[in-house]
Amino acid sequence: MDKHERKERHSIRYRMGICVVALLLLAGGIILRLFILQVWQHDDMVARAEEQTELERRLQSPRGMILDRNGKVLAISEMSKSLYADPTMLNESPQYVAEVLAPYLRISQDEIERCLTEDTAFVWLDRQMDHDKYEAVEAVIKAENLQGLGFRDESRRFYPNGTMAAQVIGFVGDNDRGLEGIEMILDNEIRGSKQSFRLQTDNKNTPVFASALKRILPDKERSVRLTLDSTIQYVAEKELDGIMERSRPEGASIIVMDPKSGEILAMASRPTYDLNEYSKGNKNSYKNRAVVNIYEPGSTFKPIIAAAALDSGKWHVSDVYNDTGSVNVADRIIHNWDMKGMGRVTLREIIMYSINTGMAHVAVTTGGKTLTKYAKRFGFGTITGSELPGEQEGILFDPNNMSIVDTAAMGIGQAIAVTPLQMVQAFSAIANEGHMMKPFIVKEIDNPDGSIYEKKEPTEVGQPISAGTAETISKYMGEEISSGGGQSAKIEGYTFGGKTGTAQKKNEDSTGYAEGEYVGSFIGFGPLEDPQFLVLIVVDDPKGAYYGAQVAAPVFKEMMTEIVRMKGIRPTSEMNKKPIGPLVMPQKHNIPAVHISADGVLMPSFIDWSTREVNDWLNEAGLGFIPKGMGTAVQQAPRPGSYAPVGSDVTVIFKRN
Repeated sequence: MDKHERKERHSIRYRMGICVVALLLLAGGIILRLFILQVWQHDDMVARAEEQTELERRLQSPRGMILDRNGKVLAISEMSKSLYADPTMLNESPQYVAEVLAPYLRISQDEIERCLTEDTAFVWLDRQMDHDKYEAVEAVIKAENLQGLGFRDESRRFYPNGTMAAQVIGFVGDNDRGLEGIEMILDNEIRGSKQSFRLQTDNKNTPVFASALKRILPDKERSVRLTLDSTIQYVAEKELDGIMERSRPEGASIIVMDPKSGEILAMASRPTYDLNEYSKGNKNSYKNRAVVNIYEPGSTFKPIIAAAALDSGKWHVSDVYNDTGSVNVADRIIHNWDMKGMGRVTLREIIMYSINTGMAHVAVTTGGKTLTKYAKRFGFGTITGSELPGEQEGILFDPNNMSIVDTAAMGIGQAIAVTPLQMVQAFSAIANEGHMMKPFIVKEIDNPDGSIYEKKEPTEVGQPISAGTAETISKYMGEEISSGGGQSAKIEGYTFGGKTGTAQKKNEDSTGYAEGEYVGSFIGFGPLEDPQFLVLIVVDDPKGAYYGAQVAAPVFKEMMTEIVRMKGIRPTSEMNKKPIGPLVMPQKHNIPAVHISADGVLMPSFIDWSTREVNDWLNEAGLGFIPKGMGTAVQQAPRPGSYAPVGSDVTVIFKRN
């Protein structure tokens, strides 16, 4: 091999060596790069890949439903779109964007423009939009190729019945948090949760088919079943509307409760608001008067006092009081409502005709300490502990500092304060053989799979009086409706017990009573053979007629007449029953026929008629009855021979011979 060949081979080997080294360096660089990407920067690269090939979606779980006792929906959630903007990403002027969006949003063009000029990267423009508005805005965004605008899914609450049970159910704010009523109290149990998941996408950011099918619907939340009965609630709401129209009061409330279980079947207040437009309501309409209001109960408290007197043995059913129309208690004179006396009466007549003097005497005889002890046993002075917010304790006297005037005032339901819930709880003991049941409104909370998460059971909270005392007071309250001062609440064919009440309102600083302002109320229960309904009606400061017998008792009659028929409760025949006691007199007159013309109902003379005769005739004529006193009729208004408008009230004064 010559010198030239050796040189050429050396050159080839040299070049091959360089190539091998170069290849080794390249392979090493590739391996190093792969190591860096696959090991050292693994997490960062995965995240970047996911950003390019996956799309994050957030699902809002809809808030749990609220149902009545029979499964009727009272509140339900639906998914809606909310429009937001990133002002830093707009590709058009805020003025132009506001102009094209204004026709579809619930805020003005100026307000939209103001939002779009804020120094922020996120601002809401419209929350929980109606679906047609969402579709219209989405079309505008696409047509105008607007950037910096987007939608987010949010759960929107819908109330199918509008104003029904508004104060009980409450409402939900924009952040899906309950702000009033059951929505607030059970917010943790039924509020929806937010969940995030990712979809795999193609190079156009479109979810691939298999990935898109992974998750479509959000999880469900727990639902709440209330004790409310929608049919009874409807009747209560309708009657409240009638009260507001006729009497124009400051407010009114109704509670219907099952006295055997404590289940609240209906609870309504006025004024009210539409749950679907809660922002149009106000503090007064949000208030659940049936729970938070305290008031002097007046004569509706007399059965409680009578029960305490009998049960304690300080008074007996045979004890007699001589009513002269007024009684001196220390430096105070207590009058009957008509300023007249009724002579010798027992506790039966005192309850039936709501005799103030007699009840004041019974209270003083029983004593302030005993009365206060029994009032506390009935649950007054403490909250009932229901699930509803805002309960008040009410006001009772300090038994160690009660004067004789305080005791007498308590006897006629004055100078103390109670809540409507306390009243229905207390009267459940009278209606339920002495057993007092705690009011409650949440029947159960159910899991999404239908199993029970929590179930509420009826709770007896004491037996303030014996079964015998409860039976006696129930009987007296039944006679008040059948032949006493509460006949405007009488339901033909059924036996109910009840008590009317009228109390003057305290002035704003509670230093005295407001002139011309009253609370008219009525509490009743039945049918007495098997009490299934306990009803309290409270009318706050009615205009015009204000007695409980005028503004509340007739409402009880209308309500229960409708409810017993809807629930299929058979009437109790009274055709063969003998009159109870000497106060119910047999008919002895030739009763004239009812004559109705364009002028109204022609009034006959009721002189010497019994209360039953007058009541029967007025019922047939479609007129209300306001009895005053007992015995036989001595005076009436409107006078005989005149005409009374159909549906109006007739006042008749009775007196013993």
